[in-house]
Amino acid sequence: MFTDVEGSTRRWEADAAGMRAALAAHDEVLCRAIEEHGGWLFKHTGDGVCAAFASPRSAVDAAVAAQRALELPVRMGIATGEAELRGADYFGAVLNRAARVMAAGHGGQILLAQSTAVLISGVDLVDLGPRRFRDLPTAVGVFQVRAAGLRMDFPPLRALDASPGNLRPAVTSFIGRESEVAEVQAAVKAHRLVTLTGVGGVGKTRLAVEVAARLADEYPDGVWFFELAAVTDPAAIPDAVAAVLGITQQPGRSVSDSVAAALEGRLRLLVFDNCEHVLDAAGDLIEAILAQSATAKILATSREGLGVADEHLWPVPSLGVGTGIDSSAVTLFGERAQAVAPHFSIVNEADAVVEICGRLDGIPLAIELAASRMASMTASEVRDRLGHRFRLLVGSRRGLQRHHTLRHAVAWSYDLLDEDEKSLLDRCSVFAGGFDLQSACAVAGFDDSDDYALLDLLDSLVRKSLLVADRSSERTRFSMLETIREFAEEQLVAHGEATVARTAHARYFAGRETDIMALWDSPRQREAYAWFTLELANLRSAFRFAADHGDLDTAITVAVYAPLLGIWLEQYEPSAWAEEVIEAAKVVEHHRLAQLYVAAAMCYASGRIDDAIDYTEAGLVVLESGRFDQPSHDSEAWLGGVYLAKGSPERWVEVCRNAFKRSHSAFSRAFLVVALTMTGADEEAIALSDGLVAAADATTNPCRACYILLADGIVRRKVDPAAAYEAHRRGLQIAQDSGNRYAESYHAANLARLAATHAEAMDALGFITVTIRNYRDSGSLSMLPGALAVLATFFDRIEHYEPAATINGFAATPFTRTTYPEFNATITHLRDVLGDQTYESLARKGETMTTAAMATYAYNQIDQARTELERPKS
Repeated sequence: MFTDVEGSTRRWEADAAGMRAALAAHDEVLCRAIEEHGGWLFKHTGDGVCAAFASPRSAVDAAVAAQRALELPVRMGIATGEAELRGADYFGAVLNRAARVMAAGHGGQILLAQSTAVLISGVDLVDLGPRRFRDLPTAVGVFQVRAAGLRMDFPPLRALDASPGNLRPAVTSFIGRESEVAEVQAAVKAHRLVTLTGVGGVGKTRLAVEVAARLADEYPDGVWFFELAAVTDPAAIPDAVAAVLGITQQPGRSVSDSVAAALEGRLRLLVFDNCEHVLDAAGDLIEAILAQSATAKILATSREGLGVADEHLWPVPSLGVGTGIDSSAVTLFGERAQAVAPHFSIVNEADAVVEICGRLDGIPLAIELAASRMASMTASEVRDRLGHRFRLLVGSRRGLQRHHTLRHAVAWSYDLLDEDEKSLLDRCSVFAGGFDLQSACAVAGFDDSDDYALLDLLDSLVRKSLLVADRSSERTRFSMLETIREFAEEQLVAHGEATVARTAHARYFAGRETDIMALWDSPRQREAYAWFTLELANLRSAFRFAADHGDLDTAITVAVYAPLLGIWLEQYEPSAWAEEVIEAAKVVEHHRLAQLYVAAAMCYASGRIDDAIDYTEAGLVVLESGRFDQPSHDSEAWLGGVYLAKGSPERWVEVCRNAFKRSHSAFSRAFLVVALTMTGADEEAIALSDGLVAAADATTNPCRACYILLADGIVRRKVDPAAAYEAHRRGLQIAQDSGNRYAESYHAANLARLAATHAEAMDALGFITVTIRNYRDSGSLSMLPGALAVLATFFDRIEHYEPAATINGFAATPFTRTTYPEFNATITHLRDVLGDQTYESLARKGETMTTAAMATYAYNQIDQARTELERPKS
């Protein structure tokens, strides 16, 4: 049990004498309560104490007794676990948890970690949910003790890290539906899959976002939102979800299985929005996730159920209109109308507004579309037009009436547009995941040298609620509600303009290659990565249309440059696009064939070693023929890296030599230096590395600087550890500043290797945690063993032999044995220390662990090592 007086500094400053007397009384109360309940007060910590108890119930009873008698506001935290006794003090991970739990509370509050709560009965506890604490790798369940005489109303827990995830705050107010929110929250807690169903525009997405936001604190691994409306190809659903989560395909597994495996053991709420057009594909992926992860919860929206086992369907009703002017539907109309017409008053046109909402069945989208017309019409004028528009619905069944009501609300709003507005809306329906002014100019056929005409049209469509403008970044981004996008797309097809618009869309994104790669090859590289992340859905759609419709030049362009951006973000989906068009490119001997092979060979980073070997060998033949365009941006250097993973570093050296002869760039020289080091050709590598740091300083490309510094750090690791450490430290900073996750992982791993022997052990733990986290979160499971090999070697050095041997069992691969030669020495030493039989037993234990289990084990061992290293030395 840890205790602390809240606001003690302020009390000392205000009344030192009074605080001195109050603290003496405080000490007496705590000592008596602890002693009477069989506890041992083993440490005073300023204004608090630390005590150990023989049982969880004794600790809780002591805390309750003390709180009832204390006059100062004291916060208390209790955790249960094994601790190590040294002299008159305790050490261990459980003390960290008790301290963190206490620090999150408030004066008068008693908080329990889940490790204590599950062991006691007969105590009234309030479940505050799992919380993420500073320096603790996994979430801790927190409970509050409720007892007679104790205060119960406290502010939210503090000093907690924000939950990860990508759920953005809603841009509009949430009106009504409070009972629906409560019911859906309860359903999500009771079921693993809840699907909100209903007609398009009824408010499924808005309700799902509100529920997810209110539940966010209960999911320490985050709430993740997947907008599936932007994915038109059902086969791309797993890739789209993996892209949002930053997960890469694992060797020998499908993308769906890779996503499911990476989610194992994670407390996440996944929101799949707009599943209806990819129902089977979404259902298959969700089914795979639920089969493999017992901790993930899923909230989906769709016009119909997914048909997955154990699915709980929750139909979303329309907004109520029965209470007239006080109804949620009328309130929604009034608020949205005032947004476009500030002086609009429901009171003045109450009857007309109530009738509009009733005739629109209380469907939010239809109501918002009607309200948007208040900028230029009266409510009575809108009401009078409704009768004409919905004449066909008289006598229809209710289900069809709702569908047609929404559809005709969209059609009615669409028909009120002028021809230029209609044309622009139709053409913009081809975008996946949104668009900006420049891309709209290209697809709509406007001259971007004079974009004011287009700006006026976009502004008009935003004001009429047919487009949504996101101004949260420097460049405004536009998007459509999916129902409107579908309607506009139908009009585009009906007018025979779909092929023209989609061709313009695909060629626009192919045409961005020069500008985006120039941005990448500059100090503004982070902006190129941000653009790639933002436009991945559009790039995917552009490639798919071009590939399916025989526009080979366009498809190849996208398939060449997208992988060059994606690999540095550990996003390998575009590499598969290059693979798809290689055969067609070979038939016509396309001039960019060599570049396609480079992009395809990048699949080795996701663990597909044999395929990457094939692409590399074929690519080298094409390159050496001299009949095709040379790879740009030094990307040829990527060819051959797969040989390291295959355990053939000598072949990599050969490939790198040839690449360096062709380009003579510092980047290709850096690759050759690394390859030589891996084969033990240290003297040649060191000689070749002369001037690398100067080259890193001279380049304005952060990515090149990162890799050049990586090579310099690797080659100097043995001869000048201090210089190597500085090179990796600089490289890590550049990688983090520029958003280069690939380089960040590599530099952090090498810093951990150096820090373990040449710097601070705590630094080593920090660096290796970064690397493990990156590979674990992205699902780069073929790279994860390398990070764990570094950790195992570190544990061996600090004499944590059992965890070192256990982790070794998981980490031993041809890649780790080649890349980290000290790993082989670690295995030999552990066998000597533990004996072959014990080592083999521990290694088998690690080898059979799942990735999630091994990551959790590693985090726990890191936590224990950090605790031990933080102890003051006697």
